[in-house]
Amino acid sequence: MRASNQFADATAGVIYVHSSPAAVCPHIEWALADILDCRPDLSWTGQPAAPGLLRTCVDWVGPVGTAARLADVLRSWPMLRFEITENPSEGVDGERFSYVPRLGLWRGATSANGDIVVGEMRLRAMLSSADVTSELHRALGTAWDEELEPYRSGDEGAQVTWLRRDVG
Repeated sequence: MRASNQFADATAGVIYVHSSPAAVCPHIEWALADILDCRPDLSWTGQPAAPGLLRTCVDWVGPVGTAARLADVLRSWPMLRFEITENPSEGVDGERFSYVPRLGLWRGATSANGDIVVGEMRLRAMLSSADVTSELHRALGTAWDEELEPYRSGDEGAQVTWLRRDVG
């Protein structure tokens, strides 16, 4: 543990843009370049689940909290479908953000193996709810997973691009 900061300085994750109109793709690249402080060279391919739309996937390295910043900027284009993960790091839980136009943005904390983690106080609040099942599904992001599943299985051999931002 560092004397000045008990938390990790850097982490990594993945950005999945599951569907985007072609006209928005350059804007996404500019936004990623601004946040990650590097020029992304993304490979856009057709989205089989939505003909006419494009998809891409990119791994990133950056400061803790980068996934939230990425999700915030990408949701400014309400027609996108995307997911962003941030790996857990020393002293910091991981996160997953999912966005679909009909439902908006969902966020979940993740464990080291990628499972969604629901905290004790949230579970207690759910137990006092009239519809525990519905509350559990919301906490787990079930509706977002169901909407995104057809978009997740892209073409075989889709290219993955690595982006890195120096930290520290």
